[in-house]
Amino acid sequence: MGDSRITKLARVLVQYSLALKPGDLFLISSPAAGAPLVREAYREALLAGANPITRIGIDGLEELLYKYGSDEQIGYISDLARQEIEDIDAMLSILAPENTKNLSRADPQKVALRRQASREISDRYFARAAAGELRWMITLFPTQAGAQDAEMSLREYEDFVYTAGKLDLDDPVAAWRETYVEQQRIADILTTKQAIRLIAPDTDLTYYTAGRGWINAAGEKNFPDGEVFTSPDETKTEGHIRYTYPAVYAGRAVEDVRLVFHEGRVVQATASKGEDLLRSLLDMDEGARRLGEAAFGTNYGIQEFSRNILFDEKIGGTVHLALGKAFEEIGGQNDSALHWDMVCDMRQGGEAYADGELIYKDGKFVI
Repeated sequence: MGDSRITKLARVLVQYSLALKPGDLFLISSPAAGAPLVREAYREALLAGANPITRIGIDGLEELLYKYGSDEQIGYISDLARQEIEDIDAMLSILAPENTKNLSRADPQKVALRRQASREISDRYFARAAAGELRWMITLFPTQAGAQDAEMSLREYEDFVYTAGKLDLDDPVAAWRETYVEQQRIADILTTKQAIRLIAPDTDLTYYTAGRGWINAAGEKNFPDGEVFTSPDETKTEGHIRYTYPAVYAGRAVEDVRLVFHEGRVVQATASKGEDLLRSLLDMDEGARRLGEAAFGTNYGIQEFSRNILFDEKIGGTVHLALGKAFEEIGGQNDSALHWDMVCDMRQGGEAYADGELIYKDGKFVI
């Protein structure tokens, strides 16, 4: 017997998150392991009157590209990809890895080259999304590989994933709408502030947000969701931060990341593991050394680190700051081929001040 939570997840994604309409061209992209969710999303899309198409991949192809591909092949972007990004109305990207480590030995320079080559597609993707022309969603289907990364059994991991999405409730859509209201209250307050100072172990960092909006993320772009975020001023971040959890990029974990900022730019960067990848990505382009995002994680249904940023950046009681590309729709100006989220736990003595006023303590807002 199938898991009814998969059907419920597909319904939430199609009806609430993406709000598919009759006639929408709807792309579902997934590895083969995500087939159960692909089927349910496809069915829900048909019931909504949309026109679903699928792109199903298999694990290991990107690994082969980096191992055997020339620089020209790694940098190749097809006209089909360019046309697709212009035509689709909505996109669902399903993460369902069979092996999360298959790129752990890939050449960091080749990974950076591929990211740079893909930039024209990602820039157009974000431009259409910012203009309201493209609705997108990233979600996850639980697999053994994800469970192993999270150090859980598959059954435990399934419960973790579906509970984080409120799919254990009778009416998850109603629950997400309530979350939206509460997070909007916080976002509205933060929009009135100019400077945010974060204090935690080995961390004292100030970023500036005057003139920038805060976005309330409540299940419309990521699922599960739960964060409020902004794009800070690219030129003013000062101080230092030590990230609590490993920062994972292309399957490789960079551990104990410590960054020092001056005038908005990373001027010192170290890591106890994966420092070569860290430095390679920081040197990808000028924007890679500046913040593109600063956020508070607000999903208190997620309390464990799972080595998957879709969940880890939402952990209730954490903050995450992303190096690289900013969000133009809220005033962000930083441009980069990189957008790399890193998470700092604030639950044990962490504090945040807005314009000198304590607004957040031990992982919870006090406003």
